Amino acid sequence: MSRYSRVMGTGGYLPEEVRTNEQISRMVDTSDNWIYERTGIKSRRIAGPEETASSMAEIAARQALEASACDPEEIDLIIVATGTPDRIYPSTGCLLQQRLGIKRCVAFDVQAACSGSIFALSIADQYIKSGAANKILVVGSEICSRVVDWTDRGTCILFGDGAGAILLGASDERGILSTHIHSDGEYESLLYCPNPQAAVANKQEAGYIYMRGHEVFKIAVNTLGRIVEETLAANNMDKSEVDWLIPHQANIRIIEATAKKLKMSMDQVVVTLENQGNTSSASVLLAFNEAVRDGRIQREQVILLEAFGAGFTWGSALIKY
Repeated sequence: MSRYSRVMGTGGYLPEEVRTNEQISRMVDTSDNWIYERTGIKSRRIAGPEETASSMAEIAARQALEASACDPEEIDLIIVATGTPDRIYPSTGCLLQQRLGIKRCVAFDVQAACSGSIFALSIADQYIKSGAANKILVVGSEICSRVVDWTDRGTCILFGDGAGAILLGASDERGILSTHIHSDGEYESLLYCPNPQAAVANKQEAGYIYMRGHEVFKIAVNTLGRIVEETLAANNMDKSEVDWLIPHQANIRIIEATAKKLKMSMDQVVVTLENQGNTSSASVLLAFNEAVRDGRIQREQVILLEAFGAGFTWGSALIKY
């Protein structure tokens, strides 16, 4: 009998503090109108001083466990996607395992920038299909506000903090239809965040996000168009068979361009960008959770998740919910 991965439950967490465009305009030379017109963002959430990637991941994970009526001890594997870990080591996955009080599972991190959750879902799907695991917790958790230079108008307007989670379980019914992941390190200089402690002596940089936005935008739009085509072709599926598009929440113009390639109305696109900003690896899972919990996404519908991030990395997951 074939084994497949099915979504059992979802969860999400957003920090309490809201930072509006108006507040940012008092910090750098910008305005609410300028930010909104170029990005589609109005506000974003900022983690409190005591919050960490693992503390936010715990809240989102417990929601996913509760939604699926799953005891933490049933989890075989935890995969956390994050570019802002609590520590260099141990992994945020291990710290989440400790927080959840799970003794017998395996836990590790995935670092693929904004595509991290898609990469984590792809890995989890292989574990379940192979029989190596039955229940896997996938979490994306980011505190981007701590790696943003709040004097850099080009980046500080974009990012926010949060965590999203999905619990996958083995099933004889198809859930994850396919995943597709790619990377190309040739473009690493267009979008990166240095590790000052590991930098070579002649290249000391602050530990903030550096981005050449115009170049990233052009490559992202073209790349996401190709990943959509690749995913549909792999499943012998027409665009009209996709019920929902859940894109990485980076920029409304990129989202609109991807929807246009799919010939999808924006009414079929889950957009959380306006009040969350870009939460990197957490964004697609946060959006998935929001649309499940408000009733937009229903069982048996087909959902296309896609993301693009530093590396460059990009990927998709086609899911029958």
